[in-house]
Amino acid sequence: MRLFVSIDLPAALADQVASVQDCLSDATGLRFTDPAQCHVTLKFLGEVSEARLPAVVDAIESGVDAANVDPFDAELGGLGVFPSLNYINVVWLGVRDGSAEMSALHEGIEAETTAIGFEPEGHSFTPHVTVARMEHSGGKERVQECVREGDPDGGEMRVTEVRLTKSTLTQAGPNYETVERFPL
Repeated sequence: MRLFVSIDLPAALADQVASVQDCLSDATGLRFTDPAQCHVTLKFLGEVSEARLPAVVDAIESGVDAANVDPFDAELGGLGVFPSLNYINVVWLGVRDGSAEMSALHEGIEAETTAIGFEPEGHSFTPHVTVARMEHSGGKERVQECVREGDPDGGEMRVTEVRLTKSTLTQAGPNYETVERFPL
């Protein structure tokens, strides 16, 4: 099964994510994320066998405990891209408030999952919500303009848990299913 660890956005923020996507609607080459499925990925694990699941759950639980993060408020806003404005793969909504807590959770989970054999991240962690992926560069200039000039508000949320999520890829897009919840 394909797994990742996330902080899911509440359903109430789907309309705000959709309005952020609206500012990019005339940029060709973008495939938009379903606003109802938006989340902050803390760690992508990839394909994991059923046999490894108990160890993965224990590692995430230990990582969340080690982070020592209490429930917190997060504010989303601003746009960015990966890997750079010159070569865009992902367009994202940033985390204005709550990024220190999300980074602590990422670090705790990263330490515990790499200890049981998962590959460490090859880049620094930037808390974000993916709003679109660029499939071709036709709308690159419009995306660059939105990132440079736009500062959209993505809303506020209360973070009370981390989730282990199963992702099943389909032709219509990914389907997500919560495997386990880890309260803060």
